[in-house]
Amino acid sequence: MKDAAPQPIYLKDYTAPAYLVDAVHLTFRLAPHATRVLSRIAFRPNPDAISREFFLHGEALRLISARIDGAEITPDVTAEGLRANVPDAPFTFEAEVEIDPGHNTALEGLYMSNGMYCTQCEAEGFRKITYYPDRPDVMSVFSVRIEGSEPVMLSNGNPVAQGEGWAEWHDPWPKPAYLFALVAGDLVAHADQFTTRSGRNVDLNIWVRPGDEDKCAFGMEALKASMTWDEEVYGREYDLDLFNIVAVDDFNMGAMENKGLNIFNSSCVLSTAETATDANFERIEAIIAHEYFHNWTGNRITCRDWFQLCLKEGLTVYRDSQFTSDLRSAPVKRISDVIALRARQFREDNGPLAHPVRPESFIEINNFYTATVYEKGAELIGMLRRLVGDAAYREALDLYFSRHDGQACTIEDWLQVFENVTGRDLSQFKLWYSEAGTPRLRVEEEFNNGSYTLHFEQKTPPTPGQDVKQPRVIPIAVGLLGPNGDEVQETRILEMTEAQQSFTFDGLASRPIPSILRDFSAPVILEHESSNAERAFLLAHDTDPFNKWEAGRALARAGLIAMIVEGAAPDAAYLDAIARVARDETLDPAFRALALGLPSEDDLAQALFDAGHTPDPQAIWQALETLRDARAQALEGIPADLYSRHQVTAPYRPDPDQVGARALANAALAMLTRRDGGARAQAQYDAADNMTQQLAAWSCLLQAGAGDRATEAFYAQWKHDRLVIDKWFSLQIVQAAPERAAEVAKALIQHADFTLRNPNRFRATLGALTMSPAGFHHVSGRGYRLLADMLIQLDPLNPQTTARMCSAFETWRRYDPVRQGMIAAELGRILATPGLSRDTTEMVGRIRAA
Repeated sequence: MKDAAPQPIYLKDYTAPAYLVDAVHLTFRLAPHATRVLSRIAFRPNPDAISREFFLHGEALRLISARIDGAEITPDVTAEGLRANVPDAPFTFEAEVEIDPGHNTALEGLYMSNGMYCTQCEAEGFRKITYYPDRPDVMSVFSVRIEGSEPVMLSNGNPVAQGEGWAEWHDPWPKPAYLFALVAGDLVAHADQFTTRSGRNVDLNIWVRPGDEDKCAFGMEALKASMTWDEEVYGREYDLDLFNIVAVDDFNMGAMENKGLNIFNSSCVLSTAETATDANFERIEAIIAHEYFHNWTGNRITCRDWFQLCLKEGLTVYRDSQFTSDLRSAPVKRISDVIALRARQFREDNGPLAHPVRPESFIEINNFYTATVYEKGAELIGMLRRLVGDAAYREALDLYFSRHDGQACTIEDWLQVFENVTGRDLSQFKLWYSEAGTPRLRVEEEFNNGSYTLHFEQKTPPTPGQDVKQPRVIPIAVGLLGPNGDEVQETRILEMTEAQQSFTFDGLASRPIPSILRDFSAPVILEHESSNAERAFLLAHDTDPFNKWEAGRALARAGLIAMIVEGAAPDAAYLDAIARVARDETLDPAFRALALGLPSEDDLAQALFDAGHTPDPQAIWQALETLRDARAQALEGIPADLYSRHQVTAPYRPDPDQVGARALANAALAMLTRRDGGARAQAQYDAADNMTQQLAAWSCLLQAGAGDRATEAFYAQWKHDRLVIDKWFSLQIVQAAPERAAEVAKALIQHADFTLRNPNRFRATLGALTMSPAGFHHVSGRGYRLLADMLIQLDPLNPQTTARMCSAFETWRRYDPVRQGMIAAELGRILATPGLSRDTTEMVGRIRAA
């Protein structure tokens, strides 16, 4: 008999936990395939509960014994957990279970990575360690004893005692089980110290495998910068005597904010100039900050249930974005964030996986660690701050921290502090949390006798389960420019609350050029008919860096769509405008590097689809290649001048100035390579003393078809470094011609260094294929078949990574019937796989239902 389909869990069905936990004592007796976990948990009835059923979650556990107040019991044990009769008063529950971390390839709960024991408990991994009410609104103090032969044994909080073969830890701050962590293995520490603003000394460690000690210095500096920034900007001080980070090779996500013991994917913490690119350094800095900031926005104040995930993640993403903006270039950070938001979240909001920032239901919560929850959730924080102002935002955050410290909260709790501080009614703003979809914001202009009016209309398309949408509060940042390029109206926030609304500016001498949605003030799609001349004007004169960049991007997009649909030649207006930007030395080099970027293949596919065309991935790729060739020719001597002028001769530093110079020089190198066949790129590759320059040069050589020698040399040089070899796998696929992309990926899967069991390596290979739309969507269907084959193989080992990779198919309905038919067949083949995980079943089912 086929198993019953997994049933959704609904936000509306939330009930308070039947029992609360006052204290947890855990003892781990480590063994690769027979770890014993002894738990002693102090429970008491919850007076606010409506049920008195005693149920503890537990999966893949072998129960050895169970006791209540010292008396043996025989509980009712199922595949989901344990039930028992308990006293209607405080009591102590004890259990001993056995688990097998050595065979835990799902990387949830306690598992092993290259001989190291480590945990991942968010969202529901703790139930694979022992029986417990594994839900975020049950918070308790934890004491942990670890017994084993490993030289280093770590857990949350502060160390209490240790001896030969054992160590004890105590975390004085109540936390939910998803923040529990344990690591044990042969590790070495990169140590430092931080003094808080109140004068307390905090010991800092980054624990790594022997041989990785030289890759921790930047991560440690990023940690200390994060601690300082959070004190200065948010008034938040660290609250333990010790802060540990551990680098783990096998990890499903980027990092995990476990209290006092952050566990990191090694790719998100290890770096040297020789092994990490500028982008890697910035990502490491941001992720370390993100996980540290969770100490207050996630740990001290957590979420009541998993539907509130955006409460901790959206706020913390917003905070880490602020941090990067303060340390680096705020305009460049904002532009980069919006590029990522549009590439991932807008795509998600526009397809079968669309869901509200706070979902109403889920089958598997792991499937909702999405761009909507994280990135769109962060955009909502930014909008709220724009609406209430900086001072009120800070006052509301102070109230949030003081009122809710030690609590598990909801979006209602979060919005309430802003209502209390400002007196505003935020019930309409709350729609951003409950309604899915990206609003379309259409604008028309009118000018009469010195009065200029902007007429706005907002509409949000239907999304799965939500056909009718209500008007939202949209902060629209607007500035006006005069015919000579001067700003005649500084940035003003227009607060739109109706489906249709108009705003008038009086006293203008002439019709202005509007700069609308400055700094991308709301996550909407702006529909504004403008000419190429107007776009070029804004690119030349707009004082808002985001809209200046946006004008250039819109100019490029319009020209590319004309090339694809009409067979037009590359747009001369774009080529002239981008030449002026490229040679303008008053502009930040990092900004110019971004301005030289072109819309992505996926961006163009969606734009064509929205305009009523069926996108052809091959035609899109060809148009981009034609424009890149035309641009390299039209800019004549500019790329050579940029390349020469922005060479960095000082010792390598991943600081904003050097990063911007390298970004612009390497953008110039890409253009030069289209003219010289790779001569300069080969010279740069041979001379490179850092990974940014080496990888950029190799990428250019691959694009030019001259990369074979560099490909062999790169592997020979870096085959000992697992993180660098991820780059070797990925770049070969990304730079392959579309007709060869699946073939290259398939050949690399056969390479001795490929493994299904390491998420980084799987993403570097199969993820790279999906990042090449023309290759993945090649009309042969080879890309679809290869990905489906590998997902079917991966699912029994690692359902979480499998399910997330399925999102590569989410845009299938925008393509032609032939491609749709091939994708539908592969989705059906995945769903028909015997024993398919709940994670993957949910994701593929949602995608196929489009």
